[in-house]
Amino acid sequence: MPDRTSPLAPFRNETFRLIWAASLISNFGGLIQSVGAAWMMASISSSANMVALVQASTSLPIMLFSVAAGALADNFDRRRLMLTAQCFMFAVSIALTVFAWYGLITPWLLLAFTFLIGCGTALNNPAWQASVGDMVPREDLPAAVSLNSMGFNITRSVGPAIGGVIVAAAGAAAAFAANALSYFALLYALFRWQPNISPRALPREDFGRAISAGLRYVSMSPNIGKVLLRGFAFGLATSSILSLLPLIARDLVAGGPLTFGVLLGCFGLGAISGALMNAAVRERLTSETIARLAFAGFAVSASVCALSSSAILTGAVLLIAGASWVMALSLFNTTVQLSTPRWVVARALSLYQTTTFGGIAAGSWIWGTTADTHGAQAALLASAVVMIAGAALGLRYGLPELQSLNVDPLGRFSEPDLPLDLKPRSGPIVILIDYEIAEADIPEFLETMTERRRIRIRDGAGQWALMRDLENPTVWTETYHVPTWVEYVRHNQRRTHADAANGEKLSLLHRGTEPPRVHRMIERQTIVPHQYERFKQQMEIH
Repeated sequence: MPDRTSPLAPFRNETFRLIWAASLISNFGGLIQSVGAAWMMASISSSANMVALVQASTSLPIMLFSVAAGALADNFDRRRLMLTAQCFMFAVSIALTVFAWYGLITPWLLLAFTFLIGCGTALNNPAWQASVGDMVPREDLPAAVSLNSMGFNITRSVGPAIGGVIVAAAGAAAAFAANALSYFALLYALFRWQPNISPRALPREDFGRAISAGLRYVSMSPNIGKVLLRGFAFGLATSSILSLLPLIARDLVAGGPLTFGVLLGCFGLGAISGALMNAAVRERLTSETIARLAFAGFAVSASVCALSSSAILTGAVLLIAGASWVMALSLFNTTVQLSTPRWVVARALSLYQTTTFGGIAAGSWIWGTTADTHGAQAALLASAVVMIAGAALGLRYGLPELQSLNVDPLGRFSEPDLPLDLKPRSGPIVILIDYEIAEADIPEFLETMTERRRIRIRDGAGQWALMRDLENPTVWTETYHVPTWVEYVRHNQRRTHADAANGEKLSLLHRGTEPPRVHRMIERQTIVPHQYERFKQQMEIH
C-alpha cells in the first residue's frame, strides 16, 4: 500500500482508481483520433493554417463554454453531466467515423466534427476535475491531479504511435472508430459510481447568477488571477510545438504518420516523467521557479525542433517539452483547486481552462498563420521568444506558493429567527454592522476593512460601503446589499476558515462592551393606498 505522502496515495480510493483507469482508455482513444484528424487534414489540405486549426477547433469550445459548464457542475449532479458529455462525444465520434469511411470528409467538415468533440470536452472537464476533490482527501489532491496528468500522458506516450500505425495501415476512419469504442469503459465506470451527494440546504443558484458569482469570485481572488494570466501565456506560447508537430514530422524531419506518432509519443513519455518527478520537484523549488523552468524548457525544445533535421534529436527534446508541460499545468490546476472552496471550485477551474485553452487556441492560429507565411521553422523560433517572455512575466506576476488554505465552510452562521415571515426571494436585503473603533486603531481598521470588502464582494455582496458617524466619530458602519434573503444566507454560508482571521481581527479592534451590532433590513418603497392590495399580492407570490 502506498504511503500517504506517496504520489500513488489516491489509488487507495476505489472510485478514483476505477475512473482513472477508464479515463486512461478513453484518453488513449482520443489521442488516436487526434492523430487521425491531424494527419487527415495534412492529407486533404495543403494549408499549414488548416493543420494547426485542428488543435484550435478542439481547444476553442473549452475557451467558449467552460464557464457555463463550470456553473452547471457546481449546481447539478456532476456524474450526470459527465455521462451526458461522454454520450454526446460518443455519438459525434460515430458520425465522424461514418463520414470518413465513406470519403465525405472535407477540411471544414473535419473541423466541425473536432469542434463538437471539443464541446463535449468543455462540458465534461469542469465536472471531472471538480469531482476529483470529492473522491480523494484534500491532502491527496495534488497527487491526484498529477496522476490525472500522468494518466493522460501515459496514453500520449503510446497512443499516438499506435495511432500512426493505425492511420498508416487502415486510414483515418479506423482511428476514429477506435476512439468511438474507447468511450465504453468510461461510460461503464460512471454508471457504477454512486457519489454521496449531500442534500442542498438552499435552492440552486439561477444559471446567470451562478456564472456571475464564479466570475466575481475569481476576479476578487488575486492569487487565482495570477494563475490565469500565467496559464494563458503558457498556452499561447507552448501551443506551437503540438499544433505544428505534423509539419515538424513531415517537413523538418522528412517523416510520415508513424514518425508523427512516435514524436508525439516522446512528448507523452516526457510528461510521464514530469508527473512522477512532480512531488520531489515541488519540495525543492518554489512554484514560480517551476513555472519559469517550464517556459524555458519549452523554449529550448521549440528552438531545437526548428533547427533539427534528425527525428532522434527532435524526439529527445520533446521529452523536455512533455515534462515541462505536465509540471506547469498540474501546478496551475492544483493551485486553483487548493485556493477555492467547493461551492465554486468547478467555476474557478472552468475559468482556468478557459484562459489556458484560449491561449492554446489563439497560439495555434498564430503559429499556424506564421508557418503558412514564413515556414514552420520561423514559427517555432518566434514562439521560443514568446516563451522566454512568458517566463519573464513572473518578475511582476509571480505565482503564489502552493499552500493548502483551509477553504472549508466556517460553519458559524445560523439563520436568525425573524418576526417577519420572509420568503426566500424577499428582498432587497440591506445589512449594517456597527463597530466602535479607537482613534489610534483607525489605520489598522481601514486596512482590515479593505480585505473585508474584498471578501464580501467575492462572496456575493453588492454596494459595499464604510461610513463614519459624524456625531459619534468612534462609530463606523459597514453596509452592503444582497438581492434576496436566500442570497444573504448563501453569502454567509460561503465564509471559510481562511476568512476567519479577518473577522477575528475586526473583533479585537472593536472597543464596544457588546459585539458589533448587526442590523438586517429589507428595503421597501412607499406606495399610495390603492396600490397596497397589489403590493400585498406580490409579496405573497414571492
